Amino acid sequence: MFHLRDKELSKLIAKNLKDMGMELNIMHVCGTHQDTIVKFGLDTILKECGVNIIQGPGCPVCVTTPEEIEMGIKLAESGVTIATFGDMVRVPGAEKSLQSVKAGGGDIRVVYGINEAVELAEKFYREGNGKEVVFMAVGFETTAPATAAVLLRELPENFSVVSCHRYIPPALVRILGMGEIALDGIIDPGHVSVIIG
Repeated sequence: MFHLRDKELSKLIAKNLKDMGMELNIMHVCGTHQDTIVKFGLDTILKECGVNIIQGPGCPVCVTTPEEIEMGIKLAESGVTIATFGDMVRVPGAEKSLQSVKAGGGDIRVVYGINEAVELAEKFYREGNGKEVVFMAVGFETTAPATAAVLLRELPENFSVVSCHRYIPPALVRILGMGEIALDGIIDPGHVSVIIG
């Protein structure tokens, strides 16, 4: 049994990589990979071993389109309550972010998932104000099923979803088809790979 943070094993792997004398370009697809690589100094170690790490498409929040951000901003400015994840609030649109709309009086709610957004809409509905709640849903293949499952049940009339979900394979096909980067391998997000195979 080995431990993920075993220094001796890490040194052995690094030595073996270096001894191979290869130059490799490996792209990761998930922002969490980059965070881990930098946090543990793996970028420096891998570079010394001839492994160049290339940042890929990143997190779903980072690849949310400007049009989707603008849609959320316009909805919030029209009086709709926007419920979304904390990261989405800070993503800039053309001139504003949801955070700046909130600072200007817009009703932007940070939630941990779609169920919390539905509960907020139900609360508004019970209170009789019927204020519309729109959940800005972001994520890869792993979060889309949770959003879809909630949409299959009976929901309050004042609840809707703007889906900003992303599907990884087309992004990878596009990147690989560009021919601008010679890649020797891709590190896919584990949780996405479990869903898409």
